[in-house]
Amino acid sequence: MDERKPVWTTASFLIYAGGLVVLGAALGALGYLAANFGKGAFAGWAALVLVVLYGIADRLKRRGHWLAAGIFVFAAVVAWAVFLAALWVWFGWFSTHDVAQSPLHGFSFARLSFEALVLAAVFDDIRRFRFPFIASIGILFGWLFVADLLSGGGSWTAIVTLVLGLAYLAAGSASSRPSAFWLHFGAGVLIGGSLLYWWHSSDWNWALVAVVALVYIAIADRTRRSSWAVFGAGGLLFAASHFADAWSHGSSSGFGVGIAGFGVPYHGWVPPLVFAFTGFLLVALGVGSRHRRAH
Repeated sequence: MDERKPVWTTASFLIYAGGLVVLGAALGALGYLAANFGKGAFAGWAALVLVVLYGIADRLKRRGHWLAAGIFVFAAVVAWAVFLAALWVWFGWFSTHDVAQSPLHGFSFARLSFEALVLAAVFDDIRRFRFPFIASIGILFGWLFVADLLSGGGSWTAIVTLVLGLAYLAAGSASSRPSAFWLHFGAGVLIGGSLLYWWHSSDWNWALVAVVALVYIAIADRTRRSSWAVFGAGGLLFAASHFADAWSHGSSSGFGVGIAGFGVPYHGWVPPLVFAFTGFLLVALGVGSRHRRAH
């Protein structure tokens, strides 16, 4: 069965907001229980929260409230991840330190099995409930699983992240399902994050970030996925912030603009000029995109 696409209305907003508030309350309650009960007892409480959320989702689905059922099953998948983590801690496979630290540190069958079981729940619940928002969890845990399996942090993780981001982009471009939005969203985050890992120090780095931001906007225009435009605009603004700061203080690390050193005056007119240029550029890109769609 095909996924159903939520429509943004007053009712859908209230359902999303209410369901996410319930999820927040459940996580808050689990945090309290974790601090006040032993490992086995906490796993039991986490199982109870999981069963309640899945029960509500299933009941709503049977009554035909697919959107409300979807947001509760989204919460249930998060509760499933908490329950698994609680079990792994109880069994001694995870320590509290392991749960809190970055997962990308050495091979761990316990971590990989945890991530794989969360992914299994994501795929099963998307199949049964046809709710696209669940795919956002799959995008995150898909990256965790692949990066954890193939890398151990640092530049190699950035390379794996970039490749996976490109794979998400290809998969999202080939799919017309509503959950393809999350593939594009994940691709934008992973590709941009991996490039920023390498490009964040010099003027030439930030010039490359600006070029990639323009590529993002072109992808948004081609795929009609606005998330790429949001990330592209963000990239241009980050680059503008860097150049506004560097040029206003008379310093530059790559283009020879200004002279770095003591006694150089602050040019307060530079930041407004840089951001005005960036704003006009974004408007021009938006007008051009609308014109191309009209023809």
